[in-house]
Amino acid sequence: MSEGILGFIFPNEFHVHWSFMIVLYPYITGIIAGAFIMSSLYHVFNIKALKPVSRFSLIFAFAFWTCCTLPLLNHLGHPERAFNMLITPSPTSAMAGFGYIYGSYGLLLIGEILLVYRKTLVDLYHKSSGFLKKIYWLLTFGVTEVTPQSLEADKKVIKFLAAIGIPWACLLHGYVGFIFGGVKAVHWWFTPLMPVVFLLSASVSGIAGIVLLYVLIMKYRGEEPDINCLKTCVKFLWGFFILDLTMELLDIGAHAYLRVEHWHVVAGLLAGPLNFTFWKLQMGVFSLIPFLLLAWLSLFNVSDSTLKFFAPLVSLMILIQVILMRWNVVIGGQLISKSGRGYTHFHLEFLGKEGLLVGLIILALPLVVLYVLSKIFPLWYPAKPEAQAS
Repeated sequence: MSEGILGFIFPNEFHVHWSFMIVLYPYITGIIAGAFIMSSLYHVFNIKALKPVSRFSLIFAFAFWTCCTLPLLNHLGHPERAFNMLITPSPTSAMAGFGYIYGSYGLLLIGEILLVYRKTLVDLYHKSSGFLKKIYWLLTFGVTEVTPQSLEADKKVIKFLAAIGIPWACLLHGYVGFIFGGVKAVHWWFTPLMPVVFLLSASVSGIAGIVLLYVLIMKYRGEEPDINCLKTCVKFLWGFFILDLTMELLDIGAHAYLRVEHWHVVAGLLAGPLNFTFWKLQMGVFSLIPFLLLAWLSLFNVSDSTLKFFAPLVSLMILIQVILMRWNVVIGGQLISKSGRGYTHFHLEFLGKEGLLVGLIILALPLVVLYVLSKIFPLWYPAKPEAQAS
């Protein structure tokens, strides 16, 4: 028997087809959806404490949106064929629908950013010169003056776009869970809770990413983060994490309680190949510890310095928890033999087209895009977040 194979497994099942790139793809799209929801909490639900990160969340989401298809394109043998699903779409294909959901959501995101930043862009147009002045002229569509009436109209449109953007962002990522949950051949995926789990973990990862980068960027700029904003972010992070963790455990509980014919296969998977990454890492270190830390930060009156230290730390742990969840779902589901009598192993390469190094580069690219965008769209303008205009 070949090395690395346990039990009985068909020879053609040794290869895991959906590899690390397919782990990164739902991870990045989830961050987009979560960050947009974070922005909408201010623009739609008028949670004023989140004002310092409301515009930052939009640019953050757009930066990740520009890179979210890179894992898929890298995974494809002929990435240029990706356009075929737009040219010759199939109404019964969930993947074909993704192109339209992704494209329309991007247009909505761009429109909201231009409206939210319109007053800032006009101000920067009058203050800049040369090539940058031309860029700001294009971004304002040549309208270089604002009035109280136009700003009031912009606010109404922004609220409308943010409102319809919430279900659109949920659709963008929820459909990923739908694709996995609809695969009957993989017992670990086939559950109606899969879209819900993916969506809630997306909200958690987006909020965690905002908190982590907000504190780090403020530290880099030599400024203090808004404590009220940070406390509110932590409370929302804890709330969404409670729901996310509950649904993940309910998913396992549903499998265990129903005990359908494939339960023994799933139980063997959790006790065997996924024992370390699921129980010890995802549910243990990176779920239990962040849960307790978030409860402490949310329920007790901790000092500002304590909050500024633990908020980004727990956010980083949650980001790791979510990518572990993606790994255990995407890779873990493929470790089950279709014969139902064994499991295979997946060894992540460091180099190679779909190796760890390429994955880290793809994860870093949205941060590079965010840095470039910040040179055109100031993340905080004026400099002090609390003085930022609406």
